[in-house]
Amino acid sequence: MTRAGIFAGIFLLLAVYTAVDPFDHCAISEFPDFEAFKIEMPAWHDIPVEKDPQNLLQKSEIKFLNQVQGPESMAFDPMGRGPYTGVADGRILFWDGHKWNDFAYTSANRSSLCDPKPSFTSYLKNEHICGRPLGLRFDKRNGDLYIADAYFGLMKVGPEGGLATSLATEAEGVPLGFTNDLDIDDEGNVYFTDSSTKYKRRNFMQLVFSGEDSGRVLKYDPNTRETTVLVRNIQFPNGVSLSKDGSFFVFCEGSVGRLRKYWLNGEKAGTSEIMAVLPGFPDNVRTNEKGEFWVAIHCRRTIYAYLSAMNPKVRKLLLKLPISAKLHYLMQIGGRVHAVVVKYSPEGKLLKILEDRQGKVVKAVSEVEEKDGKLWMGSVLMPFVAVYELD
Repeated sequence: MTRAGIFAGIFLLLAVYTAVDPFDHCAISEFPDFEAFKIEMPAWHDIPVEKDPQNLLQKSEIKFLNQVQGPESMAFDPMGRGPYTGVADGRILFWDGHKWNDFAYTSANRSSLCDPKPSFTSYLKNEHICGRPLGLRFDKRNGDLYIADAYFGLMKVGPEGGLATSLATEAEGVPLGFTNDLDIDDEGNVYFTDSSTKYKRRNFMQLVFSGEDSGRVLKYDPNTRETTVLVRNIQFPNGVSLSKDGSFFVFCEGSVGRLRKYWLNGEKAGTSEIMAVLPGFPDNVRTNEKGEFWVAIHCRRTIYAYLSAMNPKVRKLLLKLPISAKLHYLMQIGGRVHAVVVKYSPEGKLLKILEDRQGKVVKAVSEVEEKDGKLWMGSVLMPFVAVYELD
């Protein structure tokens, strides 16, 4: 047999294997209806290349190691106490200055299934039972804590804590599939994201691989108790944060890697526009006292991730190879987790970038909360909180 014939035979066997996947080894084997969609990326030269040459996040202090598992969001109550954070077993914890205390929970069906486990992945199969609180925000008027639970939707608990109350589980007749983050205006209206109506949080990697656009940005009106859709057909919307003056909010387009501004007041009210192209995949965004926006970047975008986003057919073919979802994920992020946080002006100007490109100290970051000259950084993937002291 000629060399060309051998290569043709190998290619044919590989094609048959990927089409049949007899041993369910591929990353999408549990998703028979999986489809890959094109992500309309910014031009490669528009993606910021600025770096932190000193890797300043490596100077961060690691706090509460192995005391908190997957602390996604950092929140401080109206009296400045905290932080409060939601963890992988479904609880919301409160740091009283000396120890962590149970404060609230989102599921009434807590049992031994929700007991502490050695890693965040140990909780994935029971998240829909135990709950998974993600975004947290306090209503400064009354101390109520609003919660975006990935499975139970938009919820609220009073200043005394306990079992949270459900506020919204659907919009326009479509159930919330992956409630992710939120913010509250001065009138008590809640703006929040539903990252996908097709994929649950435990399948976030498949959501990233797919690039599907069922994500929504929504508004909950506490007076009418109605939930309306403000923006639809978004590829993995994530963090959301109001401007200091309340005239607009920004939200993260996770798959595309952008900050988008949604106007609430003025001539542009009810419309949205691109505010900034980000250097990677964003998670949460938080406004500081000056009105600037801190964005947690899950990782920088690699050329592999960029080309994969633009070519869904090739992406789906690669996903059908006998390679685990975890390995595909590592290929997307450049081989290792590495934290990046960026600060933007209200106009979308890049003001500051801090990172740990080697992932030596701050391996991943989901949210950046600035308080009293410090950045409190949570991570849905890590068993600690990182604190960086600003100059």
